[in-house]
Amino acid sequence: QVQLVESGGGLVQAGGSLRLSCAASGRTFSNCAVAWFRQAPGKKREFVAAITRSGDSTLCTVSVRDRFTISRDNVKNLVFLQMNSLKPEDTAVYYCAADLRVTDTYSSQVYEYDYWGQGTQVTVSS
Repeated sequence: QVQLVESGGGLVQAGGSLRLSCAASGRTFSNCAVAWFRQAPGKKREFVAAITRSGDSTLCTVSVRDRFTISRDNVKNLVFLQMNSLKPEDTAVYYCAADLRVTDTYSSQVYEYDYWGQGTQVTVSS
């Protein structure tokens, strides 16, 4: 079992930065691929970024690829999403998700993640 708690959201002006954190409890976290998803009002939950168990490989969706960076600290059971050059269209609730994996891979699909945090609101004003 893995419990996830996100933090670091807030209100920021366009062009600003935020760093989201995902704190995990549970002994198996280092065996989990972790991803960030987001959901804006009236829209489907969408993939933002993912990182493998080891942290050696990451993936970001095209719309954030040059602005967001995902990283993890398996000693402290933390995953981060550094978000730079924020735009109003980045406004959403951001969710951290984890998936136990045998191999050092990740997924961009919502249905593949078994554990979810409660979400943190990110609002970018123009």
